[in-house]
Amino acid sequence: MTSSILRGRDYRTLQPIELEIEHSCIIKIRSLRDVEEDVILAPGLVDLQVNGFQGVDFNHFPFSELDVLHATRALWQQGVTSYLPTVITAMPEAIDQAMQRLASACEHYADVARAVPGFHLEGPFLSLEDGPRGAHPREAICAPDIALFDRWQRAAQRRIRMLTLSPEWPQSGALIRHCVAQQVRVAIGHTAATSEQIHTAVEAGATLSTHLGNGAHLQLPRHPNYIWQQLAEDALTATLIADGDHLPPEVLKVFLRAKGEQALLVSDVTSFAGQPPGIYHTAIGGRVQLSASGRLSMADAPQLLAGSARGLLDGVNVLLRHKLATLAQAIEMASLRPARQLDLPQQQGLACGAPADVLLLAPLADGSVTLRGCVKQGARVWSHDAAT
Repeated sequence: MTSSILRGRDYRTLQPIELEIEHSCIIKIRSLRDVEEDVILAPGLVDLQVNGFQGVDFNHFPFSELDVLHATRALWQQGVTSYLPTVITAMPEAIDQAMQRLASACEHYADVARAVPGFHLEGPFLSLEDGPRGAHPREAICAPDIALFDRWQRAAQRRIRMLTLSPEWPQSGALIRHCVAQQVRVAIGHTAATSEQIHTAVEAGATLSTHLGNGAHLQLPRHPNYIWQQLAEDALTATLIADGDHLPPEVLKVFLRAKGEQALLVSDVTSFAGQPPGIYHTAIGGRVQLSASGRLSMADAPQLLAGSARGLLDGVNVLLRHKLATLAQAIEMASLRPARQLDLPQQQGLACGAPADVLLLAPLADGSVTLRGCVKQGARVWSHDAAT
């Protein structure tokens, strides 16, 4: 029997507490009079959109099972205890390979299996139009196809848990219903769909918007447009990239007010996180530019972003620095709410019986937080003190 104790301040109340952990779960929570260190205890972050990390690209071969393990452990150092590796638009054989390799990593490495509850397929059933298509290669975009999706689901050993598509295709409704029957979450994204097409997709079972406000035309009609329509659909939960580049603080503020509890954070992080500034060539998307400030864009069209080079905790801190959310709200937008979308046990947060996926955070003077330690299923997988 393995047991341990964590002491700090509850992220919801900032009151001192003690977590007793046994067999990878929280078994008791006790109130304390005080704690020695000014540490905040919070649930581990859950990222529904991770394209790669620290040089590992889930969309570019060759990547190995060991690379997936490296990315997983690197994400733990950023406070992300669970995540969906995200495979984006490519030719069918390339998606086959990526899904097979990710599934194999889950089979070979226990650390990957316990951190990866499934995969996110973002495309290739997206808009053909410039702007909404984003960095997805036009030549690989295709109409929704149930047989093709099933082929990739077999390659993934049935681990695809989330699909992003554009409902502007007439075949969208059938694929949405097919996925929902398999308990695959369907998100609307990279779309130029009409309001009617979006509403029809929601009626078919779509429940999410992928990085709402991005993957869009640079200019839109005042109304109606596909952003307003997704904000107005009560059944859609909005995933938002709050890295400071994808959405201005004022837009985030409005989106958060419109969606309330149905807003959550994703990173859309890529392999360029942690890399030096410069021009890079990617197999999918072509040439991209990483600025000194960390902004990642298409090199030949810098007004178009090409994913993010900042992690999920950066998004939490953008909300905190701009006072767009309380600490509890910002943390839960990046932990409990995404976990709830996949019906993961981590949605319980800091509660008895929940998995002991816990972050140790330290408050900073500007209202943000920094990571001091990461616990995955009761095991300390990263510590700031050990790393310095």
